[in-house]
Amino acid sequence: MPIIKSAIKRAKQTIKRRDRNVGIKRDIKEAVKAFNANPSATTLSKAQSEIDTAVKKNLLDKNTASRRKANLSKTAKAAGVKLAGAKKATPAKTAAKPATTKTVATKKPAAAKAPAAKKAPAKATAKKPAAKK
Repeated sequence: MPIIKSAIKRAKQTIKRRDRNVGIKRDIKEAVKAFNANPSATTLSKAQSEIDTAVKKNLLDKNTASRRKANLSKTAKAAGVKLAGAKKATPAKTAAKPATTKTVATKKPAAAKAPAAKKAPAKATAKKPAAKK
């Protein structure tokens, strides 16, 4: 057991971090097992999301995560899982755009700025001496 105050604090922090990391890794394993048991678009998405979370928190290397996600995708393709297309999501986004343009139209136009004058180069280039004949 440490005696120094900073070492005691470091030991407490290590225990907290370890518990947090073990929990995240457990979530990854559960999500992957759930996907392998029942391959579907939602379980695939959940498993990939858990892997991305671990990368964000520096528990997994990005290449390791990429490899694991590729293996999940390969399994999904072999099982015939169809991913939800982005076509369904785009109409909702286009519907939201007119609402945002209304708020832009109510804003006052900004005053036009005069074009900035070009500055001279900081270093003046030295002329080459004339060649001797």
